[in-house]
Amino acid sequence: MKTHSGLALALLGLAACSDRSGIPENQPVQMKARLESFGSCTALESYIEDSAVLDMRSTMERSKPSYWKGRGGWFGGPMEYADGAPPTNAGGDASGGGSGGPKDHTGTNNQVEGVDEADFVKNDGTRIFVLSGKKLYVHRSWPAASLRVESSVTLEGWPQQMFLHGNKVVVFSVVSEPSSGPSGPSAPGGMVAGCTPMGPCGYYGASTTKVTTVDVTDLAAPQVTGEVYLPGGYQDARLADGSARLVMRDSFRWPSGVRFWPDYSKELWEDQGRLEKEIDRLMANNEQLIRASPLTQWVPEGRRKLPDGTVETLGYDCQDFHKTNAPTRVGFVTVASLDLDAQTFQPPGRVTLVSEPGEVYATADALYMAARHWWWWPEAGQTDHTYVHKLDLSQPHRASYVASATVPGFLLDQFSMDEHQGVLRVATTISTRVAEPGNEWGRTETTNRVFTYAQEGGQLKQLGQSEELAKGERIYSARFMGNKGYVVTFRQVDPLFTFDLSDPAHPRKVGELKVPGFSSYIHPVGDSHLLTVGQHVPENGDWSGRAIKLSLFDVSDMANPRETATQLVGTVYGWSEALYDHKAFNYFPAKGLLAIPFSDWTQSYSGDYWNSFVSELRVFRVNTATGFTPVGAISMKDAYQVINYNQWSWVYTPAVRRSVMADDYVYAISDAGVRVSNVSSLASPLATTRFSPYVSQ
Repeated sequence: MKTHSGLALALLGLAACSDRSGIPENQPVQMKARLESFGSCTALESYIEDSAVLDMRSTMERSKPSYWKGRGGWFGGPMEYADGAPPTNAGGDASGGGSGGPKDHTGTNNQVEGVDEADFVKNDGTRIFVLSGKKLYVHRSWPAASLRVESSVTLEGWPQQMFLHGNKVVVFSVVSEPSSGPSGPSAPGGMVAGCTPMGPCGYYGASTTKVTTVDVTDLAAPQVTGEVYLPGGYQDARLADGSARLVMRDSFRWPSGVRFWPDYSKELWEDQGRLEKEIDRLMANNEQLIRASPLTQWVPEGRRKLPDGTVETLGYDCQDFHKTNAPTRVGFVTVASLDLDAQTFQPPGRVTLVSEPGEVYATADALYMAARHWWWWPEAGQTDHTYVHKLDLSQPHRASYVASATVPGFLLDQFSMDEHQGVLRVATTISTRVAEPGNEWGRTETTNRVFTYAQEGGQLKQLGQSEELAKGERIYSARFMGNKGYVVTFRQVDPLFTFDLSDPAHPRKVGELKVPGFSSYIHPVGDSHLLTVGQHVPENGDWSGRAIKLSLFDVSDMANPRETATQLVGTVYGWSEALYDHKAFNYFPAKGLLAIPFSDWTQSYSGDYWNSFVSELRVFRVNTATGFTPVGAISMKDAYQVINYNQWSWVYTPAVRRSVMADDYVYAISDAGVRVSNVSSLASPLATTRFSPYVSQ
């Protein structure tokens, strides 16, 4: 996943794509995860080389025909490739609002109050900033009727997300840079996909995160004031008290000449003994190349581009790297800290953990990363685990590793974690392999629990756990609020479980409600209600009856939660980014309004394909007493019709994706532009801005 700093390397523990890294077969994994820092660069280099050799050999051993005996057998021939050979590897007025600014407005839908989450849209009520394609579009958005693009800034690489801090916009982009390692098919972000015919697929190659700081004091003339390059691919970021914490990942930067598969020939494939000898020869050659590589091959330095074009190197301290004892498919994940309030440039403080980053959750004082434990051949009795690592954020210029925990099961997303009064609460789904006669793979059984942890020295010590929940199902959403917790599981109906967490040693389920379908995101409305979005699924499982579903739950009586209102949206083809990304869910408490992006296809067979698409922002009035009232929609369907389908790309899709609300005005935002309407007449836009589509070459 992502990493920064001195580096984010991806080592994949003993089994590159999921073995149990040296754990004896049939032995359940029960470890107290911990991290240890390196005392010297020599120790760091040795550890990386040993891990690289182990990773390389375990990957290539699984490519041998003999490895598959007893595991379903050798498939008897090469996989089919297009070119005949496998890859080498790896309250408004008519004017649209007053001139002074709105009385209230929405921002990014953050999990934790006071902790901003990076996104591709940011606003402060009078200005809206949007990343689309390779540009930052700078809008003056108030008065609403005067919405316009004041300027744009072309950015290097592939802009991902950003922060707005005062008059600074800080953009995080992925930049592709030359790699000396194995070649292979290109992948987004400058990584190179590395696959062997019988082995795992990972990402190899060079990926760099660029941090671009833009001064937007003058909207018509924004100025780039800082450019910093950090090794590793961008994953996520948080901002609190002027300090931005950037989470990045990287993959092994393999030395030139390392190869994971011999040149393809029919004769070689048909002679398994010869094939295995050739793989052994390549492994020996690879190890020589790995052992001969300097630390800078594996852990490149960062750099800063100065205003005059010169480049300044940003070094690292080897003691800021930490290794893990956990048997996990790991990678170097780096957390870089940037003080946005500093008057002069300060190099980002960086700490790197030898671990996959996994899910990221942060408060103003601590950042947690959850890396899942993997294995490739699950034996009966094995239970999956997640390794949670805590970093202290008390210093604005750096993060410090403090403790770890081994948590049974796996986490769904960042909302599966929450910290309250020093106690970490975690909701997980636990998978266990169970023996089954006649089935050598066995079968998987699932259950769900809520766990609580508190820091004790270098460990996050388990305080308590709930009873098992919904056997045979998995978690679809979770939310913790103060001493209360909510978990939704699903298989055919949606059980909403309520928890009393006032005693951390005894997290207690107090209520349960079953309704058709499931909720994929839970949002608090005051202290007594939950507002959710998810999927309606008829109890008979009829696929044609599915639709997006909004629900209101009354949880004032935690022992007896009630679904008090529902709203189905669209047809079976309807879709919303809010179903899987909480930042697309926009609830405006000041006005009691909810906005979600919505796409659908009306199945028109008139021959006008593009006219069949619906792309709009749906708006609903939400009242805990009366439920949902549809207000209307801002359509951006025309964005589909003014461009050619071939202009769509993975960085440019003209569907509505985000929204902003300010007083009585609603802004729909897509990669194609921004449109604003008064909430009383959403179908009659006041103003529209349009972006130039980016077409990847």
